[in-house]
Amino acid sequence: MADKKAEVFSDLDLGFIAHPITQQLTRKTNREAVRQSVKSLVLTDFYERPFQSDIGCGVRNYLFELFTPATRQQMEDAVREVITNYEPRAEIIDILVEDRPDLHAVTVSLAFYIVNDPDPVVLDVILERVR
Repeated sequence: MADKKAEVFSDLDLGFIAHPITQQLTRKTNREAVRQSVKSLVLTDFYERPFQSDIGCGVRNYLFELFTPATRQQMEDAVREVITNYEPRAEIIDILVEDRPDLHAVTVSLAFYIVNDPDPVVLDVILERVR
């Protein structure tokens, strides 16, 4: 029976940083690739991606709302839905949305497992009010 190769997740680095020697775009693999993808999904608004208008989280819409427990729950649900629907490599453990009135921001903390990786990943995304 042949051994199955370990699955490798690979994405381009969204910073578009060139490798110093080869001058080719660098890539992120495994944990970093999935972290980048999850962060990108959380920060994406609806109709932001051409020809993929249904992909988006819409949490920025809640930044100027009065922060109540209902708003917190709606933000958590929006994050959970976008990751469940569009990132099959991540399995959510917990989502915590915290108001940061002193910084005029909201922190979204995600804990998730990556497929075939027993160690959990924690990702903090800070959403700031810019106006």
